[in-house]
Amino acid sequence: MTAMLSRHANELFWMARHIERAENTARLLDVTYRTSLLPYEPQEPGLAWAEPWAVPLIATGGATAFYQAYPQLSAENVLRFMTLDAGNASSILCCLRAARESARAVRGAITSEMYEDLNSAWLEMRGYDYRRIQAMGVSEFLEWVKMRSHLFRGVTFGTMLRDEAYHFLRLGTHIERADNTARILDTKYHILLPSAADVGGAVDYYQWASLLQSLSGFESYRKIYSDVISPRRVAELLILRDDMPRSLHSCLNFIDDTLELLCDDRNRELRRQSGELHARLHFGRTDEIIRYGLHEYLMDFLERVSRLGDEISRGFLVPAY
Repeated sequence: MTAMLSRHANELFWMARHIERAENTARLLDVTYRTSLLPYEPQEPGLAWAEPWAVPLIATGGATAFYQAYPQLSAENVLRFMTLDAGNASSILCCLRAARESARAVRGAITSEMYEDLNSAWLEMRGYDYRRIQAMGVSEFLEWVKMRSHLFRGVTFGTMLRDEAYHFLRLGTHIERADNTARILDTKYHILLPSAADVGGAVDYYQWASLLQSLSGFESYRKIYSDVISPRRVAELLILRDDMPRSLHSCLNFIDDTLELLCDDRNRELRRQSGELHARLHFGRTDEIIRYGLHEYLMDFLERVSRLGDEISRGFLVPAY
């Protein structure tokens, strides 16, 4: 791959990741917002860090940057930081801006419909401030972000040639989605810390239901299990089931298939890492995950998918001069 193609691959890969990150930030904030409306009271002293609005900061690794910019933890401050803050590179505003800039850099590699859709999303996003988000409703704004991401993926699927550019877009989407699904699922671990005694209660049920809804998995859960929501089955649905679009297994199916198309003998380590991670999910068992510990399993997965992303960068995305 030439330096020019590497730069194009890099822009396409990160354009997809930034669009997916904006959507998943909206999903993470949505489950936090829903959860924050439930009764909450720490059961033990010293656990205030696990207050619901700390969870998205913990999950995304943005706590240090947040506290450098904002004096105290509050719903308004976290929402401002993660949606509109131009100083936070992972805010929804910055993600859509970065995606649009990448689209401008590779206009010849994407369709005009894709560029126009992304450009209009960015222009509309620029019109939002916190007062307008409050006026329309937090949930409604987060739903708008998710729908713009859905629309872009639909336009991409419906108009783009299935060439290398398409494959790098798909790769970026599913690397980011796998990372974020694991992070959103792990929010339940943090939320439960101060209220372990409530496991199985009404608040516990609504927390799991909100998490499933944030990953568009509530209806799927009902269709498959037709039963009360249990942590074991939620973990099975969002980790191991490959017919659930946002599950870790489904994401690794796409990643592994795409890398098989893109890799050659020079990318053996990348194929090994991808194949190993895919096999862990393909042959994994829910009981083993529960015994290992859901939080520990997810942390291990996040480390592995991060290494996979680094290997993709070394193999394809860093321009060779």
